[in-house]
Amino acid sequence: MPGEENLEDLEKKLSDLEPEDLVGESGYDVEEWIGDDDWSEIEEEDVVVEPEVPQFLDNGDGTVSDSVNRLMWKQSDSCKEFGYGITWHEALDYCDSLNEKRFAGYDDWRLPGYDEAKTLFSFHKTNRDKDGAELHIDPLFEPGGGHNTWTHEEKPDFSQYAMKFSYVTGNDVWENKDNEYSHVRVVREERKEEWEPEWRRQTKKFDG
Repeated sequence: MPGEENLEDLEKKLSDLEPEDLVGESGYDVEEWIGDDDWSEIEEEDVVVEPEVPQFLDNGDGTVSDSVNRLMWKQSDSCKEFGYGITWHEALDYCDSLNEKRFAGYDDWRLPGYDEAKTLFSFHKTNRDKDGAELHIDPLFEPGGGHNTWTHEEKPDFSQYAMKFSYVTGNDVWENKDNEYSHVRVVREERKEEWEPEWRRQTKKFDG
């Protein structure tokens, strides 16, 4: 066919060219440009990862602080202290006794709410209760306690029931307040002053 000979001549001429001769009109070397398409050799930018801050901190005074939710917990629960279960009303009395003694220097200990009690639970954490059963709370908390906690949540229209949270299953249940096989982990809100540089603390000496 007409034109086939010209096509064969063109292919022969191209095959005789060296790679350095294959330069397009834009001035970029063809072989080099093809190599630049190998994205696997492009190094990824370094990613700056901030150090992970632990959620729970042992304060060394019988308390554990939750740095995320700004809560402070008593390191041991009522079961560890008494060796037996207590009713919901006795749990309230327990809080009052801790406040009267100013345990760890504070007088605002109380029963946790459901949302607060739940913050201690994690399937990735392991602890042990008084019977050796696995609890899913941070090992910073003293082992050998109870497996649940009373909360201050009371059932609407049924005042004889209060909510209890399990650290074995992560479930909550409405329990009669007179149930004697329950325990309590007391909590308080943690308020800390914002950090200030030393020079600012020094200048405060001259304020007023």
